[in-house]
Amino acid sequence: MTILFVLLTFLVVISVRYFIEPQSQPALETEVVVKPQRPRVKREYGFEIPQDYCFHPGHTWATKESATNARVGVDKFVAHLMGKIDHIEVRGTDHWVRQGQKLITLTANGASVDLLSPVEGVVMAVNDDVLRDPSLITNDPYESGWIAMVKSPDLKVNQRNLIQGPMVASWMQDNTARLNAMLSPSPALAQDGGGPVSGLLPQLTPELRKEVVQEFFLS
Repeated sequence: MTILFVLLTFLVVISVRYFIEPQSQPALETEVVVKPQRPRVKREYGFEIPQDYCFHPGHTWATKESATNARVGVDKFVAHLMGKIDHIEVRGTDHWVRQGQKLITLTANGASVDLLSPVEGVVMAVNDDVLRDPSLITNDPYESGWIAMVKSPDLKVNQRNLIQGPMVASWMQDNTARLNAMLSPSPALAQDGGGPVSGLLPQLTPELRKEVVQEFFLS
């Protein structure tokens, strides 16, 4: 009887506490977008290559922030070609974008180009600083000039389709050489050999500009 009484008392106490004390609710998952860390940069073939960044063949980049989150932007090849960027349009938040689908539109001196998403997923956030001050892309495309955060459930798979690691420097060198050949005899390279002359794209004829955009930005 004593044991039964103890068990009944215990059940009563548990029941009372359940109905009287507030029940803890599971924490809601929140996404906090923080400023990016300064990337480790390695200089190869005259190019500054941010380490652990993956590059889409259309010259956008992605860097892994978590298992399913990627920060994305455009590379220095784009920044040099565009020069002074006047306006940026980005696919709005909560929109799904496929890998290789238009994500960004940059306008410089009346010339607009569409750039493709390096990963597939939902646009979580857009960098308001770069929308207010597009020069961040030109001056610092791999850190403060980032453009959007994308929640990519298949990020690991997406990364396999991108250019990364030791392939990046040779790919950039090849793109710069092909651009130089396409625009020959006009000088396409900067004096330091690190990329196109700043603001070159808006100076091209519409026909040649279209060829360059299709060849290098795939849009």
